[in-house]
Amino acid sequence: MKKILFICALLSGVLLFGCGSEDSPKGEKNTPGNTATLYFDALYNQKDFDLAMQYATPKMARIMKSYGTASQFARNLINMQYDEVVIEVDMTNMSLREQYGDKANINLIFTGYFNGKKIDDMRSVQMIRKKSNWYIEKINPDPFAR
Repeated sequence: MKKILFICALLSGVLLFGCGSEDSPKGEKNTPGNTATLYFDALYNQKDFDLAMQYATPKMARIMKSYGTASQFARNLINMQYDEVVIEVDMTNMSLREQYGDKANINLIFTGYFNGKKIDDMRSVQMIRKKSNWYIEKINPDPFAR
C-alpha cells in the first residue's frame, strides 16, 4: 500500500513540476524579439513597471520613470491601453543580419481587450545590444496616429 502511494505521489509531482509556465514567451531567449515581448508583457499584463525598466536602456528608463506608473506611461507615450493583451513578434521583415548586429528594429502585434472591446494594434521598437543583452532604446511613434 505504501509503495502505491509513493508511486502516485511521485507521478503527481513529476506531472505538476514538469510543466512549464504558459505565460512565458516561446522561442529563443536573449533575442531582440523576446526582450521586446517581455518588456511589453511586463507593462500590460504583469503591470510591473520596475520589471519593464530592466528591459530598457538607462535613457528610456528615465523617460519611463517620469510618467510614474505603467498605465500612465502606456496611455501617454505608447498611446495604447489594454486590460489584457497577447503580444507577438511580426516575423515578416526579420533579417538574419539583425540577429548578429548590435541594433534591431522589431515590429510587434498586439491583440487584446480594453473595457470589453477587442483592440488590434502594431508598434515598432528600436533595440540595442549591450554586453550581450538586448534593451529597448526607443518606441517608434505610430505612423497612422493623428
